[in-house]
Amino acid sequence: MRTPTTVLLALAALGCAHAPASPPSPTAPAAVAGIPADWTMSRAGEPVAARHAMVVTAHPLATAVGVEILQQGGNAIDAAVAVGFALAVVLPEAGNIGGGGFIVYRRPDGRVRALDYREAAPQAATPDMYVDSTGALTDGSLTGPLAAGVPGSVAGLHAAWRAEGRLSWPTLLAPAIALARDGHAIDSVRRRSIVGERDRLERFPASRTQFLPDGAPPAVGALWRQPELARTLQLISDSGPEVFYRGGIADLIVAEMQRGGGLITHADLASYRAVWRVPTELHYRRYTIFSMPPPSSGGVTLGLILNILEGYDPLPAFGTAAYVHLLTEAMRRAFSERNQWLGDPDYVPMPLERLQSKWYAANLRAGIIADRATPTPATMPAGAGGTHTTHYSIVDADGGAAAVTTTLNGGFGSAVTVTGAGFLLNNEMDDFTTAPGQPNMFGLVQGDANAIAPGKRMLSSMTPSIVLGPDGRLALIVGTPGGPTIITTVAQVILNVIDQRMSLADAVAAPRVHHQGLPDSLRYEHGGLLPRTVAALQTYGHHLSERAGTSGIVAAIGAGPGGGWIGVADPRYGGGAAGY
Repeated sequence: MRTPTTVLLALAALGCAHAPASPPSPTAPAAVAGIPADWTMSRAGEPVAARHAMVVTAHPLATAVGVEILQQGGNAIDAAVAVGFALAVVLPEAGNIGGGGFIVYRRPDGRVRALDYREAAPQAATPDMYVDSTGALTDGSLTGPLAAGVPGSVAGLHAAWRAEGRLSWPTLLAPAIALARDGHAIDSVRRRSIVGERDRLERFPASRTQFLPDGAPPAVGALWRQPELARTLQLISDSGPEVFYRGGIADLIVAEMQRGGGLITHADLASYRAVWRVPTELHYRRYTIFSMPPPSSGGVTLGLILNILEGYDPLPAFGTAAYVHLLTEAMRRAFSERNQWLGDPDYVPMPLERLQSKWYAANLRAGIIADRATPTPATMPAGAGGTHTTHYSIVDADGGAAAVTTTLNGGFGSAVTVTGAGFLLNNEMDDFTTAPGQPNMFGLVQGDANAIAPGKRMLSSMTPSIVLGPDGRLALIVGTPGGPTIITTVAQVILNVIDQRMSLADAVAAPRVHHQGLPDSLRYEHGGLLPRTVAALQTYGHHLSERAGTSGIVAAIGAGPGGGWIGVADPRYGGGAAGY
């Protein structure tokens, strides 16, 4: 098998040979009246076209791995598994085998499945485990072994392969093993990530060794080797998930827990299972959208937003005060419902039929006033979800499609690298309600439906989604990291394509806004709203907050106008799209 570096160079040449110019957008960002003329993302990302298959991820090397697997005859699930393990090597802040995630998969025959490999609370977990004697929250849910839930990624990727894969299991892990063993060059994006979490990583010896060789983050261009991670991946290649959940890797995880006061035991690891679930099916303006059901809140909340907005036909023009106002009010109502009702379906009864109905959305829509904000009740809990998550989208030559979102929660998760194993553990326990009425790491206040319980899966915002056109054909694969902004980002990309008639590249590059109920603040990307729009929204009574940076890292694939596929990696981040 060719090395990933060789593959990447070959794919770069292939992309140049097979990437015809994207057709003119019906409404390119620079031409949309509602987008500032100096918006930094306008035309910042170039779409990639391919006739047969496409892969879009947050790292060019992981993208190259996915395409290589497809060219070997693998399907979308084979590529998804290979990419998942590759990201554990090249995207340490979010790519993982110490975390968990979700897959929405559409077979070439049209059947859609959803796989839940979200992390779970250890059996020794308690609702008040992160509250001190004064009732104040500790940082135990953020940093250190106590923050970790039972990892699901290895079990989930193996379950997906066993059910739907085509190539051999060792074939799918070989590229990741090579990347970890032989090393890869650090780029500026990844170095900035390590620099940003240096203080936390320095607290743990194995993390210092892994991410701060010679006492500092690897320099840009430096060859970064991870021999312990390579050994771990080789063990998983040889023995499957058994070694991770019951064998030598499990021993290393439990030893790390015992050293640092964590809770995960051998019994917790041995009892973990990935679960196939029925995907959430949405219908919006003759399009069909498949997304993730609980314990992800993504699909249900996405459906609430879209169902509320479907009552406005047409929607106002992009970027106008009227459009942002309606979008905000739909988001506010959707998140209020999300936060009150949703949780792990094995623990919490949920009125899903009502929440996904058109009539209930119409009732929520009826409370929207055309030119006035409707404040969120102060007692309404807010949502949760990690910001250091990663999404990738894949379509194979047979038309099979995979939308995959995985996470460690915060950047570099708990900051704990398992000694001797070379991978980070998540800090997903902070996605639970760690204390009633108290904000979590994202400033979010949550409700009882998401309280900690032994074995329970914490509520997520991840929204991997597959969209079919009015003709029933595959039209769009989309997802993103970003905590609660995941849901609103995916919604806006879909709205941009369907309602605002943007090309996929423009839909991904366009400015984004976010409202999640509480805090009652409309957040928008830096420089993303016109001054007159901001002024008008303030007269409506909205409280606005301009983000210091950007929101989301979308990986999207759309059907090409003349056949084939268009891949778009978000210009906000150093990802990559490639196909053949």
